[in-house]
Amino acid sequence: MAYGSAAMDALGDPTRRRILEVLRDGEHSVRELTDATDVSQPAVSQHLRVLKGAGLVEVRPAGARRLYSINPGGLADVRAWVDSFWDDALDAFVQHANSTPPGRTP
Repeated sequence: MAYGSAAMDALGDPTRRRILEVLRDGEHSVRELTDATDVSQPAVSQHLRVLKGAGLVEVRPAGARRLYSINPGGLADVRAWVDSFWDDALDAFVQHANSTPPGRTP
C-alpha cells in the first residue's frame, strides 16, 4: 500500500476509530477515553500505542496525566489515499465529458 499502511491498518479497528472520533473534540486523558469507549483502560492504552505508532495521535504529559490528541500530519497519508479515488473519479468524468458530443447523452 503506497499511502501510510500503518495508519490504514490502525484505522481498521472500530475502537481505534472511536478513539479518534472522541479526540476530534480535543485532548483527552486515557480515563476520559476509557469512559467514552466502554473498553478497559489497558485496552485503551494498547489502542493508543498503536495509534501513536502509526503517527495518528500525539501525547503530552500534564502532571501525572498524559493527554492525547490527534496528530493532523499523521492523517495526511490517509487523506491522500482517499483523495486519490476522488482524483480518479474526476479524471474519468472529464474523459467521458470530452468524448461525448455536445447535446448527446450516451
